[in-house]
Amino acid sequence: MKFLRSFIILLLVCFTMLMASPPAWAFCGFYVAKADAKLYNQASQVAIARDGNRTVLTMANDYQGPVKDFAIVVPVPVVLQREQINVGDPKIIERLDAFSAPRLVEYFDPDPCMPIPPPAAAPFPGSLARSSATAESRQRRDNTLGVTVEAQYTVGEYDILILSARESDGLETWLRENGYRIPNGASQLLQPYIRQRLKFFVAKVNLDKFEQSGFQSLRPLQMAYESPRFMLPIRLGMVNARSEQDLIIYLMSPKGQVELTNYRTVKIPSNETIPVFVKDEFSNFYKAMFKTAYTRENKRVAFLEYAWNMGGCDPCAADPLTPEELRKAGVFWLNFPTRPDVGGRGMPIVRPNVFITRLHVRYTRDKFPEDLMFQETSNQEFFQGRYILQHPFKGDLSCRAGQEYKRQLSQRFEQESQTLARLTGWDIRDIRRKQPTADYRPEPWWRSLWN
Repeated sequence: MKFLRSFIILLLVCFTMLMASPPAWAFCGFYVAKADAKLYNQASQVAIARDGNRTVLTMANDYQGPVKDFAIVVPVPVVLQREQINVGDPKIIERLDAFSAPRLVEYFDPDPCMPIPPPAAAPFPGSLARSSATAESRQRRDNTLGVTVEAQYTVGEYDILILSARESDGLETWLRENGYRIPNGASQLLQPYIRQRLKFFVAKVNLDKFEQSGFQSLRPLQMAYESPRFMLPIRLGMVNARSEQDLIIYLMSPKGQVELTNYRTVKIPSNETIPVFVKDEFSNFYKAMFKTAYTRENKRVAFLEYAWNMGGCDPCAADPLTPEELRKAGVFWLNFPTRPDVGGRGMPIVRPNVFITRLHVRYTRDKFPEDLMFQETSNQEFFQGRYILQHPFKGDLSCRAGQEYKRQLSQRFEQESQTLARLTGWDIRDIRRKQPTADYRPEPWWRSLWN
């Protein structure tokens, strides 16, 4: 047990383990997004609520194949009790995504010919089929392979087994003999985790329960456990990887931001003013911008896309999660309200002690050879991926200030074009063609000489 405690906590294995022939994706194949768009295919979403050594992990999936083919394996540090496993609300991941997603904001220039007093400065606020052999013969076979079924439960629409194994080859064989089609190379990747005496959480869909549930898609699986190590494995997930994998992680803590310790955490480029036409192609913009930043960082970083207290947002892409939604997301320490701050009119602002960090990792086997190791920090600095559209004024600009505004507008359009090209790598000539013109014609120097 001491050895166990000194090790990891939870290792998320993203293989595709199939009961039937056609390949399908489990945890490594969903869509993820916001900016209210489905930006990424083959991306996983995981929510982790952690305080001290206690962790609640929510694994959502957007599995697209037949439910009878769905199965997952998640290494865990101990044999989980039935009460430590739950089927979550499928809307919670959607709410976390919507709340924390990079966002596009827009502003409108005032009439330069009607100067107005400058506004008061506003604070910038933050997821078995057994053979027909007799039970006795199965037990003998299991012993031969070194695999022990430690526990088994039916939770919601899932049949869940907790396995232990002595050898990775035995575990791989056991899984194959019980109907799972393991990707080639799985045994080699399993071995390090078996040496760490981890158990394996194996889940598949109970078709009868699924039909009775009335749901059209699979609901998230949740588990609660305790361990001093704060980590998320990604290595085994790569056994299925045919290309780069996107992983969005929502980390909730009562303290502050969560960051990686074995890879760099870098803020996604933000607060950039970009051409207004991007409004109609924001999804393409964000994908290109992310790819450019990812390449510039040599593909070995996690991007911070959002960090904020769950008590507010500015601007809000979606309302903060309610206390009930936070509880469903695994937040077990919620003490609401706790810290009243003072708002703009002297009114108290009640903030729950929940700080959310959204990390986006795009990984491959060669660039991310280690599992993700995290640490909580007390840093409560707010951050968001935020992109700005500044609409020009379209009224009468015949006044002197209006002419100066048009001159500056021309320069601003060029600056926006260069910014967009730098962020996305798009051809600046194409960008310029999409930009409006300021229709600025300099006056002869002498025109106002005598007036």
